[in-house]
Amino acid sequence: MSKVYFITDAHLRKGSESLKRERELCTFLERIKGDATHLILLGDIFDFWFSYKEVVPRGHTRLLGKLAELSDAGIQIHFFIGNHDMWVFDYLKEEIGLEMHSEPQYMEFDGKRLYIGHGDGLGHIDKKYDFLKKVFRSKFNQQLFRMLPSSLTFGIAHRWSDHSRTTHDPDDLRYLGDEREGIVIHCKQEMEKGHIDYCVFGHRHTAVRQEIKTSTEHSTYINVGNWIDARNYAVFENGEIQLANFSI
Repeated sequence: MSKVYFITDAHLRKGSESLKRERELCTFLERIKGDATHLILLGDIFDFWFSYKEVVPRGHTRLLGKLAELSDAGIQIHFFIGNHDMWVFDYLKEEIGLEMHSEPQYMEFDGKRLYIGHGDGLGHIDKKYDFLKKVFRSKFNQQLFRMLPSSLTFGIAHRWSDHSRTTHDPDDLRYLGDEREGIVIHCKQEMEKGHIDYCVFGHRHTAVRQEIKTSTEHSTYINVGNWIDARNYAVFENGEIQLANFSI
């Protein structure tokens, strides 16, 4: 029997608030170590990360150590890169043993078929972001970015993140309906290809459990929410997924 835990959108960075989130996340991981078979990190675990060839970005040592501990204990850990930590590259795979994914994936647990990913850019409802995603994922642009001093690259990334967070419309942090949720639009397209029991994503920062249907199929859409302020997580057990909030 599988017991699968899902975490998303911790947005860890420098600062006391982030350190508190990281410590609580490590406490959570310690608690699940005894019964978890899989841990799925749904992206934006880091507010920014760039894998340089010879050095590791400063910080996050508690989390990296805990993930290594769980991996060494035999727990399978999957990391779906988000729009904030898309430049993780191969560091976490080589050093800790995480399975890295840049696109949504199908996984099966105890006879249930899950479609899992971060969620950014799905449904193609934001053409501006579609363009930016291509720019950010360009290997040529990544090489150019790598040539800049790390103090500059991290400064640019965090200012971009802060601007995005402060200018975000609060009304967007709610379920907008099947026709306006890019992830749901995408999931319905995938459902037309074959049955999916659960679609599990992050990115939207809002915990949601919603039944979704096409003309021939039905599924359950789960958005795990976020760790940055709500400490949301989800757990799959006995064929069911439940949303929950962690507290110490």
